[in-house]
Amino acid sequence: MRSTETVASEGITDALLIHESEAGAVSSSPKVLLADTNRWDLGARLAIGLAQIGCTVSAVCPSQGHALLVTHAVKRTFPYRASNPLEALRAAINAVDPDIVIPSCDRSVEHLHQLYGHALKEGAAGQKIVELIERSLGDPSCYRIVTSRYDLMSLAQEEGVRIPETTRVSSSEDLDLWRSSRSNACVVKVDGTWGGLGVRTLREFDPSASVWSEVTKTSRLTRAIKRLMVNRDPFFMSAWANRVERNIIAQKFIDGRPANCSVFAWKGKVIALISVEALRTEGSTGPASIVRLIQNEEMQRAAEVIASRLGMSGFFGLDFILEEGTGRAFLIEMNARLAPPCYLRFEKGRDLVGAMWASVTGQPLPDNERVTNSDFIAYQPQTLRRQDRPPDCFYPEPEDEPELARELQNPFPNRTMLFRLVQLFDRKPAETA
Repeated sequence: MRSTETVASEGITDALLIHESEAGAVSSSPKVLLADTNRWDLGARLAIGLAQIGCTVSAVCPSQGHALLVTHAVKRTFPYRASNPLEALRAAINAVDPDIVIPSCDRSVEHLHQLYGHALKEGAAGQKIVELIERSLGDPSCYRIVTSRYDLMSLAQEEGVRIPETTRVSSSEDLDLWRSSRSNACVVKVDGTWGGLGVRTLREFDPSASVWSEVTKTSRLTRAIKRLMVNRDPFFMSAWANRVERNIIAQKFIDGRPANCSVFAWKGKVIALISVEALRTEGSTGPASIVRLIQNEEMQRAAEVIASRLGMSGFFGLDFILEEGTGRAFLIEMNARLAPPCYLRFEKGRDLVGAMWASVTGQPLPDNERVTNSDFIAYQPQTLRRQDRPPDCFYPEPEDEPELARELQNPFPNRTMLFRLVQLFDRKPAETA
Protein backbone atom coordinates (compact mmCIF):
# COMPACT_ATOMS: atom_id res chain seq x y z
CA MET A 1 0.00 0.00 0.00
CA ARG A 2 1.50 3.38 -0.98
CA SER A 3 1.39 6.66 0.90
CA THR A 4 -1.26 9.18 -0.07
CA GLU A 5 1.41 11.53 -1.38
CA THR A 6 2.31 9.08 -4.13
CA VAL A 7 1.24 10.11 -7.63
CA ALA A 8 -1.37 7.86 -9.24
CA SER A 9 -0.01 4.67 -10.75
CA GLU A 10 1.16 4.16 -14.29
CA GLY A 11 -2.28 3.13 -15.56
CA ILE A 12 -3.94 6.41 -14.64
CA THR A 13 -0.87 8.41 -15.65
CA ASP A 14 -0.98 6.91 -19.14
CA ALA A 15 -4.69 7.74 -19.39
CA LEU A 16 -3.96 11.34 -18.41
CA LEU A 17 -1.32 11.70 -21.11
CA ILE A 18 -3.65 10.29 -23.73
CA HIS A 19 -6.51 12.48 -22.50
CA GLU A 20 -4.47 15.71 -22.55
CA SER A 21 -3.68 15.24 -26.23
CA GLU A 22 -7.33 15.07 -27.27
CA ALA A 23 -8.91 17.92 -29.19
CA GLY A 24 -11.44 20.09 -27.40
CA ALA A 25 -15.11 19.25 -27.72
CA VAL A 26 -17.00 22.15 -26.11
CA SER A 27 -16.22 25.55 -24.60
CA SER A 28 -14.34 25.88 -21.31
CA SER A 29 -17.70 26.54 -19.57
CA PRO A 30 -19.60 23.26 -20.08
CA LYS A 31 -23.26 22.94 -19.17
CA VAL A 32 -23.86 20.21 -16.59
CA LEU A 33 -27.21 18.69 -15.60
CA LEU A 34 -27.32 16.85 -12.26
CA ALA A 35 -30.13 14.32 -11.74
CA ASP A 36 -31.18 13.04 -8.31
CA THR A 37 -34.36 11.39 -7.02
CA ASN A 38 -33.00 11.17 -3.46
CA ARG A 39 -32.16 14.02 -1.11
CA TRP A 40 -28.48 13.25 -0.75
CA ASP A 41 -25.95 16.04 -0.37
CA LEU A 42 -23.46 14.66 -2.92
CA GLY A 43 -24.97 16.49 -5.89
CA ALA A 44 -24.97 19.85 -4.12
CA ARG A 45 -21.39 19.42 -2.93
CA LEU A 46 -20.27 18.43 -6.42
CA ALA A 47 -22.19 21.36 -7.93
CA ILE A 48 -20.09 23.80 -5.87
CA GLY A 49 -16.85 22.36 -7.24
CA LEU A 50 -18.20 22.31 -10.79
CA ALA A 51 -19.31 25.94 -10.57
CA GLN A 52 -15.95 26.99 -9.17
CA ILE A 53 -14.11 25.41 -12.10
CA GLY A 54 -16.35 27.20 -14.62
CA CYS A 55 -19.29 24.89 -15.30
CA THR A 56 -22.87 26.11 -15.59
CA VAL A 57 -24.81 23.74 -13.36
CA SER A 58 -28.51 22.88 -13.49
CA ALA A 59 -30.38 20.13 -11.66
CA VAL A 60 -33.49 17.98 -11.89
CA CYS A 61 -34.52 16.86 -8.40
CA PRO A 62 -37.49 16.61 -5.98
CA SER A 63 -39.14 20.01 -5.63
CA GLN A 64 -39.09 20.05 -1.82
CA GLY A 65 -36.26 19.77 0.70
CA HIS A 66 -33.32 19.08 -1.61
CA ALA A 67 -29.86 20.56 -1.08
CA LEU A 68 -29.63 21.27 -4.82
CA LEU A 69 -32.45 23.79 -4.40
CA VAL A 70 -30.55 25.98 -1.94
CA THR A 71 -26.97 26.07 -3.23
CA HIS A 72 -25.98 29.12 -5.27
CA ALA A 73 -23.87 26.84 -7.49
CA VAL A 74 -27.02 25.58 -9.26
CA LYS A 75 -28.48 28.12 -11.68
CA ARG A 76 -31.67 26.32 -12.72
CA THR A 77 -33.70 23.51 -11.16
CA PHE A 78 -36.44 21.33 -12.61
CA PRO A 79 -38.93 19.06 -10.78
CA TYR A 80 -38.15 15.32 -10.89
CA ARG A 81 -41.65 13.84 -10.83
CA ALA A 82 -42.15 10.24 -9.74
CA SER A 83 -45.35 10.05 -11.79
CA ASN A 84 -43.41 10.48 -15.04
CA PRO A 85 -39.65 10.52 -14.38
CA LEU A 86 -38.59 10.04 -18.00
CA GLU A 87 -40.53 13.08 -19.17
CA ALA A 88 -39.11 15.07 -16.24
CA LEU A 89 -35.61 14.16 -17.40
CA ARG A 90 -36.44 14.88 -21.02
CA ALA A 91 -37.91 18.29 -20.17
CA ALA A 92 -34.82 19.29 -18.18
CA ILE A 93 -32.49 18.08 -20.95
CA ASN A 94 -34.42 20.00 -23.61
CA ALA A 95 -34.39 23.17 -21.50
CA VAL A 96 -30.70 23.06 -20.56
CA ASP A 97 -29.15 21.38 -23.62
CA PRO A 98 -26.34 20.06 -21.38
CA ASP A 99 -22.93 18.85 -22.46
CA ILE A 100 -23.11 16.10 -19.85
CA VAL A 101 -25.74 14.72 -17.48
CA ILE A 102 -24.55 13.32 -14.14
CA PRO A 103 -26.80 10.90 -12.21
CA SER A 104 -26.49 11.29 -8.44
CA CYS A 105 -28.52 8.23 -7.45
CA ASP A 106 -29.24 4.70 -8.64
CA ARG A 107 -32.77 5.50 -9.81
CA SER A 108 -31.62 8.37 -11.99
CA VAL A 109 -29.12 5.96 -13.60
CA GLU A 110 -31.97 3.55 -14.33
CA HIS A 111 -34.15 6.37 -15.67
CA LEU A 112 -31.39 7.54 -18.02
CA HIS A 113 -31.00 3.98 -19.32
CA GLN A 114 -34.75 3.82 -19.94
CA LEU A 115 -34.79 7.24 -21.59
CA TYR A 116 -31.94 6.11 -23.84
CA GLY A 117 -34.03 3.14 -25.00
CA HIS A 118 -37.03 5.38 -25.74
CA ALA A 119 -34.93 7.94 -27.59
CA LEU A 120 -33.25 5.23 -29.63
CA LYS A 121 -36.64 4.08 -30.91
CA GLU A 122 -37.49 7.65 -31.95
CA GLY A 123 -34.80 7.67 -34.63
CA ALA A 124 -33.66 11.11 -35.73
CA ALA A 125 -36.00 12.83 -33.25
CA GLY A 126 -34.24 11.20 -30.32
CA GLN A 127 -30.69 11.35 -31.65
CA LYS A 128 -29.63 14.31 -29.52
CA ILE A 129 -30.65 12.58 -26.29
CA VAL A 130 -29.04 9.33 -27.44
CA GLU A 131 -25.72 11.09 -28.04
CA LEU A 132 -25.92 12.97 -24.72
CA ILE A 133 -26.50 9.81 -22.68
CA GLU A 134 -23.79 7.89 -24.52
CA ARG A 135 -21.36 10.76 -23.91
CA SER A 136 -22.37 10.96 -20.25
CA LEU A 137 -22.50 7.26 -19.31
CA GLY A 138 -20.39 5.52 -21.94
CA ASP A 139 -20.99 2.40 -24.02
CA PRO A 140 -24.73 1.57 -23.93
CA SER A 141 -23.98 -2.16 -23.98
CA CYS A 142 -22.82 -1.78 -20.37
CA TYR A 143 -26.10 -0.32 -19.08
CA ARG A 144 -27.64 -3.67 -18.15
CA ILE A 145 -24.50 -4.86 -16.37
CA VAL A 146 -23.94 -1.85 -14.11
CA THR A 147 -27.42 -2.23 -12.57
CA SER A 148 -27.05 -5.97 -11.87
CA ARG A 149 -24.86 -6.96 -8.93
CA TYR A 150 -24.52 -10.54 -10.19
CA ASP A 151 -23.61 -9.60 -13.75
CA LEU A 152 -21.06 -7.06 -12.53
CA MET A 153 -19.44 -9.63 -10.23
CA SER A 154 -19.30 -12.14 -13.09
CA LEU A 155 -17.63 -9.61 -15.38
CA ALA A 156 -15.13 -8.62 -12.68
CA GLN A 157 -14.20 -12.24 -12.09
CA GLU A 158 -13.63 -12.74 -15.84
CA GLU A 159 -11.19 -9.81 -15.72
CA GLY A 160 -9.22 -11.29 -12.82
CA VAL A 161 -10.62 -8.97 -10.15
CA ARG A 162 -10.84 -10.60 -6.73
CA ILE A 163 -14.47 -11.05 -5.58
CA PRO A 164 -16.23 -13.06 -2.85
CA GLU A 165 -17.96 -16.20 -4.03
CA THR A 166 -21.34 -14.95 -5.32
CA THR A 167 -24.58 -16.63 -6.38
CA ARG A 168 -28.13 -15.72 -7.35
CA VAL A 169 -30.84 -16.89 -4.94
CA SER A 170 -34.60 -16.97 -5.36
CA SER A 171 -35.79 -18.32 -1.98
CA SER A 172 -34.64 -18.93 1.58
CA GLU A 173 -34.34 -22.61 0.64
CA ASP A 174 -31.89 -21.67 -2.12
CA LEU A 175 -29.96 -19.68 0.41
CA ASP A 176 -29.88 -22.55 2.92
CA LEU A 177 -28.65 -24.97 0.26
CA TRP A 178 -25.88 -22.63 -0.85
CA ARG A 179 -24.79 -21.93 2.72
CA SER A 180 -24.72 -25.61 3.66
CA SER A 181 -22.01 -26.43 1.11
CA ARG A 182 -19.83 -23.39 1.85
CA SER A 183 -18.98 -21.03 4.63
CA ASN A 184 -22.28 -20.40 6.40
CA ALA A 185 -21.63 -16.69 6.90
CA CYS A 186 -22.78 -14.59 3.94
CA VAL A 187 -24.23 -11.25 2.87
CA VAL A 188 -27.60 -11.06 1.09
CA LYS A 189 -28.25 -8.13 -1.26
CA VAL A 190 -31.21 -6.95 -3.31
CA ASP A 191 -30.64 -5.20 -6.64
CA GLY A 192 -31.93 -1.64 -6.90
CA THR A 193 -31.17 -0.80 -3.24
CA TRP A 194 -28.51 1.42 -1.70
CA GLY A 195 -27.14 2.86 1.53
CA GLY A 196 -27.52 -0.48 3.34
CA LEU A 197 -31.22 -0.85 2.53
CA GLY A 198 -31.81 -4.34 1.16
CA VAL A 199 -28.48 -5.67 2.51
CA ARG A 200 -28.30 -8.12 5.43
CA THR A 201 -25.41 -10.06 6.94
CA LEU A 202 -26.01 -13.67 7.96
CA ARG A 203 -23.61 -15.00 10.56
CA GLU A 204 -22.82 -18.69 10.86
CA PHE A 205 -25.87 -19.77 12.86
CA ASP A 206 -28.37 -17.13 11.74
CA PRO A 207 -31.51 -18.61 10.13
CA SER A 208 -31.99 -17.78 6.45
CA ALA A 209 -35.78 -17.46 6.59
CA SER A 210 -35.97 -14.37 8.80
CA VAL A 211 -33.34 -12.48 6.79
CA TRP A 212 -35.01 -13.50 3.55
CA SER A 213 -38.27 -12.04 4.83
CA GLU A 214 -36.49 -8.76 5.67
CA VAL A 215 -34.76 -8.25 2.31
CA THR A 216 -37.85 -9.10 0.27
CA LYS A 217 -39.81 -6.41 2.11
CA THR A 218 -38.08 -3.81 -0.07
CA SER A 219 -40.55 -4.63 -2.87
CA ARG A 220 -43.71 -4.72 -0.76
CA LEU A 221 -46.52 -2.18 -0.70
CA THR A 222 -46.03 -1.52 3.02
CA ARG A 223 -42.40 -0.53 2.41
CA ALA A 224 -43.45 1.76 -0.45
CA ILE A 225 -46.08 3.43 1.75
CA LYS A 226 -43.56 3.88 4.58
CA ARG A 227 -41.06 5.51 2.20
CA LEU A 228 -43.80 7.78 0.86
CA MET A 229 -45.17 8.88 4.24
CA VAL A 230 -42.01 8.97 6.37
CA ASN A 231 -39.23 9.66 3.87
CA ARG A 232 -41.37 11.75 1.50
CA ASP A 233 -40.12 9.53 -1.33
CA PRO A 234 -42.83 8.75 -3.95
CA PHE A 235 -40.43 6.89 -6.25
CA PHE A 236 -40.72 3.69 -4.21
CA MET A 237 -44.47 3.75 -4.82
CA SER A 238 -43.85 4.01 -8.56
CA ALA A 239 -41.52 1.01 -8.45
CA TRP A 240 -44.12 -1.02 -6.55
CA ALA A 241 -46.91 0.00 -8.93
CA ASN A 242 -44.80 -1.05 -11.92
CA ARG A 243 -43.98 -4.38 -10.22
CA VAL A 244 -40.23 -3.86 -10.63
CA GLU A 245 -38.51 -7.24 -10.25
CA ARG A 246 -35.47 -7.15 -7.98
CA ASN A 247 -32.87 -9.90 -8.24
CA ILE A 248 -31.21 -11.09 -5.03
CA ILE A 249 -27.66 -12.36 -4.58
CA ALA A 250 -25.67 -13.91 -1.76
CA GLN A 251 -21.95 -13.32 -1.25
CA LYS A 252 -19.55 -15.18 1.01
CA PHE A 253 -18.83 -13.04 4.07
CA ILE A 254 -15.32 -11.54 4.09
CA ASP A 255 -14.06 -10.46 7.48
CA GLY A 256 -12.39 -7.10 7.05
CA ARG A 257 -12.74 -3.35 6.69
CA PRO A 258 -15.00 -1.62 4.10
CA ALA A 259 -13.23 0.49 1.48
CA ASN A 260 -14.21 2.18 -1.76
CA CYS A 261 -12.85 4.13 -4.69
CA SER A 262 -14.64 7.02 -6.37
CA VAL A 263 -13.81 7.30 -10.06
CA PHE A 264 -14.22 9.56 -13.07
CA ALA A 265 -13.74 7.75 -16.37
CA TRP A 266 -13.96 8.91 -19.97
CA LYS A 267 -14.46 6.57 -22.93
CA GLY A 268 -13.27 3.58 -20.96
CA LYS A 269 -10.21 5.23 -19.36
CA VAL A 270 -9.87 6.14 -15.69
CA ILE A 271 -8.98 9.84 -15.55
CA ALA A 272 -9.03 10.33 -11.77
CA LEU A 273 -9.59 8.10 -8.75
CA ILE A 274 -9.78 8.53 -4.96
CA SER A 275 -9.51 5.48 -2.68
CA VAL A 276 -10.51 5.40 0.99
CA GLU A 277 -11.04 2.88 3.77
CA ALA A 278 -13.88 3.28 6.24
CA LEU A 279 -13.04 3.96 9.88
CA ARG A 280 -16.64 4.48 10.98
CA THR A 281 -19.90 3.40 9.33
CA GLU A 282 -23.61 3.93 9.90
CA GLY A 283 -24.54 0.44 11.05
CA SER A 284 -22.94 -2.78 9.84
CA THR A 285 -24.01 -2.34 6.21
CA GLY A 286 -24.58 1.42 5.97
CA PRO A 287 -22.46 4.15 4.37
CA ALA A 288 -19.17 5.36 5.82
CA SER A 289 -19.10 8.51 7.95
CA ILE A 290 -15.34 8.77 8.62
CA VAL A 291 -12.72 7.51 6.15
CA ARG A 292 -8.97 7.53 5.59
CA LEU A 293 -7.36 8.24 2.22
CA ILE A 294 -5.30 5.32 0.93
CA GLN A 295 -3.51 4.11 -2.18
CA ASN A 296 -4.37 0.50 -3.08
CA GLU A 297 -3.15 -1.04 -6.32
CA GLU A 298 -5.77 -3.82 -6.34
CA MET A 299 -8.61 -1.33 -6.04
CA GLN A 300 -7.11 0.89 -8.72
CA ARG A 301 -6.60 -2.00 -11.12
CA ALA A 302 -10.21 -3.13 -10.58
CA ALA A 303 -11.43 0.37 -11.52
CA GLU A 304 -9.26 0.46 -14.62
CA VAL A 305 -10.26 -2.96 -15.99
CA ILE A 306 -13.98 -2.45 -15.28
CA ALA A 307 -13.99 1.02 -16.86
CA SER A 308 -12.20 -0.39 -19.91
CA ARG A 309 -14.35 -3.51 -20.26
CA LEU A 310 -17.60 -1.54 -19.95
CA GLY A 311 -16.49 1.53 -21.93
CA MET A 312 -17.49 3.68 -18.95
CA SER A 313 -17.82 7.46 -18.96
CA GLY A 314 -18.76 9.60 -15.99
CA PHE A 315 -18.64 9.07 -12.24
CA PHE A 316 -18.87 5.71 -10.54
CA GLY A 317 -17.83 4.04 -7.30
CA LEU A 318 -16.56 0.58 -6.40
CA ASP A 319 -17.02 -0.93 -2.94
CA PHE A 320 -14.49 -3.35 -1.46
CA ILE A 321 -13.67 -5.28 1.68
CA LEU A 322 -10.00 -5.22 2.74
CA GLU A 323 -9.57 -8.68 4.23
CA GLU A 324 -8.47 -8.86 7.85
CA GLY A 325 -4.92 -10.12 8.19
CA THR A 326 -4.03 -10.12 4.46
CA GLY A 327 -5.24 -6.70 3.29
CA ARG A 328 -6.45 -8.29 0.04
CA ALA A 329 -9.12 -6.20 -1.69
CA PHE A 330 -12.38 -8.01 -2.53
CA LEU A 331 -14.73 -6.13 -4.86
CA ILE A 332 -18.28 -6.47 -3.54
CA GLU A 333 -20.32 -4.08 -5.71
CA MET A 334 -20.45 -1.08 -8.00
CA ASN A 335 -22.40 2.19 -7.91
CA ALA A 336 -22.73 3.64 -11.42
CA ARG A 337 -23.28 7.18 -10.09
CA LEU A 338 -21.77 9.73 -7.74
CA ALA A 339 -20.05 8.24 -4.72
CA PRO A 340 -18.19 10.01 -1.91
CA PRO A 341 -15.67 11.58 -1.85
CA CYS A 342 -16.14 12.56 -5.53
CA TYR A 343 -16.54 16.26 -4.71
CA LEU A 344 -13.23 16.65 -2.83
CA ARG A 345 -10.41 17.99 -4.97
CA PHE A 346 -6.95 16.63 -4.38
CA GLU A 347 -3.89 16.66 -6.65
CA LYS A 348 -3.95 15.72 -10.35
CA GLY A 349 -5.06 12.12 -10.70
CA ARG A 350 -7.26 12.45 -7.61
CA ASP A 351 -9.28 15.48 -8.67
CA LEU A 352 -12.54 14.14 -10.10
CA VAL A 353 -14.07 17.59 -10.59
CA GLY A 354 -11.08 18.69 -12.67
CA ALA A 355 -11.12 15.38 -14.54
CA MET A 356 -14.75 15.87 -15.55
CA TRP A 357 -14.19 19.45 -16.68
CA ALA A 358 -11.10 18.53 -18.71
CA SER A 359 -12.76 15.51 -20.32
CA VAL A 360 -15.86 17.38 -21.44
CA THR A 361 -13.97 20.45 -22.70
CA GLY A 362 -10.97 18.62 -24.16
CA GLN A 363 -8.66 20.84 -22.10
CA PRO A 364 -5.55 19.64 -20.19
CA LEU A 365 -6.18 18.46 -16.65
CA PRO A 366 -5.94 21.42 -14.28
CA ASP A 367 -3.28 21.61 -11.61
CA ASN A 368 -4.92 21.59 -8.21
CA GLU A 369 -3.75 21.68 -4.63
CA ARG A 370 -5.11 19.26 -2.05
CA VAL A 371 -8.22 20.58 -0.35
CA THR A 372 -6.68 19.36 2.92
CA ASN A 373 -3.41 17.89 4.13
CA SER A 374 -5.26 15.50 6.42
CA ASP A 375 -5.85 11.92 5.29
CA PHE A 376 -8.92 11.62 7.55
CA ILE A 377 -12.28 12.88 6.26
CA ALA A 378 -15.72 13.11 7.86
CA TYR A 379 -18.39 12.94 5.16
CA GLN A 380 -21.24 14.26 7.29
CA PRO A 381 -19.79 15.94 10.38
CA GLN A 382 -23.22 17.17 11.43
CA THR A 383 -24.21 13.55 12.25
CA LEU A 384 -21.22 12.99 14.57
CA ARG A 385 -21.24 13.75 18.26
CA ARG A 386 -18.48 16.14 19.25
CA GLN A 387 -16.69 13.50 21.33
CA ASP A 388 -16.60 11.19 18.27
CA ARG A 389 -14.80 13.68 16.04
CA PRO A 390 -11.07 12.93 15.57
CA PRO A 391 -9.04 16.12 16.10
CA ASP A 392 -7.03 15.70 12.88
CA CYS A 393 -10.07 14.94 10.71
CA PHE A 394 -11.11 17.21 7.81
CA TYR A 395 -14.75 18.32 7.85
CA PRO A 396 -15.78 19.53 4.38
CA GLU A 397 -18.23 22.38 4.97
CA PRO A 398 -19.78 24.49 2.18
CA GLU A 399 -18.08 27.87 2.21
CA ASP A 400 -20.16 31.02 1.67
CA GLU A 401 -23.31 28.85 1.51
CA PRO A 402 -25.14 29.48 4.82
CA GLU A 403 -28.50 28.27 3.52
CA LEU A 404 -26.95 25.04 2.25
CA ALA A 405 -25.08 24.57 5.54
CA ARG A 406 -28.39 24.84 7.44
CA GLU A 407 -30.01 22.33 5.09
CA LEU A 408 -27.17 19.85 5.61
CA GLN A 409 -27.31 20.35 9.37
CA ASN A 410 -30.99 19.46 9.51
CA PRO A 411 -32.00 17.88 6.18
CA PHE A 412 -35.52 17.16 4.98
CA PRO A 413 -37.36 14.93 5.84
CA ASN A 414 -35.19 14.17 8.92
CA ARG A 415 -36.54 17.32 10.59
CA THR A 416 -40.17 16.23 10.32
CA MET A 417 -41.83 14.89 13.48
CA LEU A 418 -42.96 11.63 11.84
CA PHE A 419 -39.45 10.84 10.62
CA ARG A 420 -37.93 11.46 14.05
CA LEU A 421 -40.51 9.25 15.76
CA VAL A 422 -39.85 6.36 13.37
CA GLN A 423 -36.08 6.75 13.79
CA LEU A 424 -36.39 6.34 17.56
CA PHE A 425 -37.59 2.77 17.01
CA ASP A 426 -35.37 1.95 14.06
CA ARG A 427 -31.95 3.27 15.08
CA LYS A 428 -28.86 1.17 14.32
CA PRO A 429 -25.63 1.73 16.26
CA ALA A 430 -22.65 3.05 14.33
CA GLU A 431 -19.64 0.75 14.03
CA THR A 432 -16.17 1.93 14.85
CA ALA A 433 -12.98 0.23 13.75
